[in-house]
Amino acid sequence: MLRDDLRTLWTEPRPPDAPARVRRDRALLAVGLGAAVLEAALRENVVWRPAAVVCAVWLCLLLLWRRTRPLAVVALAFGSVAVLQVASLVAAPREPVGLYTAAVVLVLVYALPRWGSGREIVLGGAVIVATCALCAVTGGTPVVEAAVGFVFGLLPGALGAAVRFRVTARERQLEQVRSRERERLARELHDTVAHHVSAMVIIAQAGRVVAGTDPSAAVEALEGIEEEGARTLEEMRAMVAALRDRAVGAELAPPAGVADLERLLRTPGGRLRVDLGLDGELDALPPAVDAAVYRIVQESVTNALRHAVDATEVAVRVAAERHTVRVSVRDDGRRTGRGRDGYGLTGLRERATLLGGTLRAGPDTDRGWRVEAELPRARSGSGVRARPGR
Repeated sequence: MLRDDLRTLWTEPRPPDAPARVRRDRALLAVGLGAAVLEAALRENVVWRPAAVVCAVWLCLLLLWRRTRPLAVVALAFGSVAVLQVASLVAAPREPVGLYTAAVVLVLVYALPRWGSGREIVLGGAVIVATCALCAVTGGTPVVEAAVGFVFGLLPGALGAAVRFRVTARERQLEQVRSRERERLARELHDTVAHHVSAMVIIAQAGRVVAGTDPSAAVEALEGIEEEGARTLEEMRAMVAALRDRAVGAELAPPAGVADLERLLRTPGGRLRVDLGLDGELDALPPAVDAAVYRIVQESVTNALRHAVDATEVAVRVAAERHTVRVSVRDDGRRTGRGRDGYGLTGLRERATLLGGTLRAGPDTDRGWRVEAELPRARSGSGVRARPGR
């Protein structure tokens, strides 16, 4: 078991999308360099002042590469500390060599498990432990004091590992939400489109049976309907297979859509008044878009009921244009907490993206929270076209 855990740690990749540099990196560098200059100028008992200043500046500069090269910067930083420690052992100065500003290496200890791969964490950890042991042995530090210092020095690393675990767990949960949303969308696509297209194919086949008494043009039209319906059904099955990896087991039944919004918003909980506005031709939407509009309104109103403090009204607007459908849900309350997207909004955004649309959520310009989505009435190249009178 331990061997498997070590093998898993050794093969662990780096976290994806690690930022090279952000604004706070320049601020951290400025603070570190400023502290090194002030300490060197104001502190009197600095041993080997030029070497100590150069080492402190060097450690501050290494902070800029702590995310993209975590093992390299740890090796360079602690290697410099080790060289300075060995040099001080040879020269035997009466006071410790170095500035207190060199404590910025703790940031590198944090960055190693936060941004490094498993192999880099193991190798970098060995470098850190070896350097700490060297400093404790050559400096004549008491055992208890050395142990306390060692534990204190590793605390940033434990914090970095905890932050990485938390971020990774959230990313895994978000991916599960996206996967479930793809599966739900796939089921809705199959249930609705397969239901209607299968009926179209059957009607076309029946039309061919009785077409002997009709003009030949009617026969050709029926053949065209049959061919197009069969091709659409085949393409939709291929899309379902691409979106999810297991067979559909749900009963064929059309999902809720725009026509069900009034029933959904009639009694949303009694605390908020919901104002629903529908505009445009909303009766002939593609099944996937119809279901997506319903899900967006449902999730947005539910979030308003749960999280909007002092809200009195939720305004829902659904407008159909020639090529797009726009959905807007806004409340007049205020939000508490960090304002990070929940899993529900993540799923809605994934659904809108799969349909070729966009979804935005955030604070309104005046007060409250707004969710806006724009969905295409038909997505080109998908094999599905909206037909009037479905």
